[in-house]
Amino acid sequence: MIEPALENVDILIVGGGPVGMTLSLALAAGGQKSLLLDRRPQAALQADPRVLALAHGARQLLEQLGAWPAAAATPIETIHISQKDGFGRTLLDRAEHGLPALGYVVRYRDLAAALAARLAPEAWLDEAEILDIAPGDGQVTVTLRHAGRTRRLATRLLVHAEGTPGDDPAIKFSDYRQQAVICEVTPTPGHGKRAWERFTPDGPLALLPLGDEYSVVFTLPPAKADAVMALDDEAFVATLQAQFGSRLRFAKPGKRSRFPLALRLREQLVDGNEVWIGNCAQTLHPVSGQGFNLGLRDAWQLAEILLDSGVDRSSLARYAASRRLDRQGGALFTDGVVRLFSNEVGPLKLARGLGLLALDLCPPARRFVAKRMIWGARAWP
Repeated sequence: MIEPALENVDILIVGGGPVGMTLSLALAAGGQKSLLLDRRPQAALQADPRVLALAHGARQLLEQLGAWPAAAATPIETIHISQKDGFGRTLLDRAEHGLPALGYVVRYRDLAAALAARLAPEAWLDEAEILDIAPGDGQVTVTLRHAGRTRRLATRLLVHAEGTPGDDPAIKFSDYRQQAVICEVTPTPGHGKRAWERFTPDGPLALLPLGDEYSVVFTLPPAKADAVMALDDEAFVATLQAQFGSRLRFAKPGKRSRFPLALRLREQLVDGNEVWIGNCAQTLHPVSGQGFNLGLRDAWQLAEILLDSGVDRSSLARYAASRRLDRQGGALFTDGVVRLFSNEVGPLKLARGLGLLALDLCPPARRFVAKRMIWGARAWP
């Protein structure tokens, strides 16, 4: 059997989701070519049902690439944080920070479409099945099947951006024993561009404004998630209402789906001529909406370093070092919040209430939390 000829590619990005596309566009903006591979057809991005919470820092980044889906984004002007059956609450307000919004809620498909529209056709190879990855001296050889034939690509840098990893000994794994049930509901009165983070003993309950609806992230233990998924619409709304309280009324729930929650953290971001970004590098609990924003910052910072220093071992080491504080800070923040609030321990409940009250009464602390949610460990210009 004749081996396919070796094709050379400067930078190969595996994973055609928003993080991989952001990296490709950021590199192209600086004159660096890359090739984006994805096992799915491009049309599959439009079938993705997920909803994304984007921080204002993510908007700034995407605007620089000309890929901000302004018409599809619902702004979050205030965030109300409280705990069920307990005192204390904190209100974050965009006016305090002089911003048009603290964040935005966007459908995955709308963001993917805005990014894909900016990509050159030759920068994307969809329905590409990777058969083998062979690291070598100064390059990585990727064997794939595309359009019915086998191809071999040699690249100076292979970027993994294909999403949440499976079992991998390089990944530190912590199971929260929770599942997120997600759907959309209609609130009465309207949401007023306010997001809610309601902590319950079962886990966080988040309501994110999306158009005229709320996108619900309902965190529950697996057995309760099974029961909630089996409810009819009326019973589901009653269960949601009982967890949230009476400040809003809910109706017309949409289709429900769910996914398990765990912390996955890759300790080594770089191995030879391979680097991991986005969910490949870290998958966080969805509380406070940190994970996807962290992935966008991965892509942006990697592009900055590669455009500044080129592809070599020292630039990749610099990238790994530059992401340490943001990644570890995001993981510690979300993990700590989940473990502190997902229980009914009396002393902790009192401490949580006092903490929320103190945060609400202390502007410097409140601004610090908001800044961490908006920009991570790095402040965008």
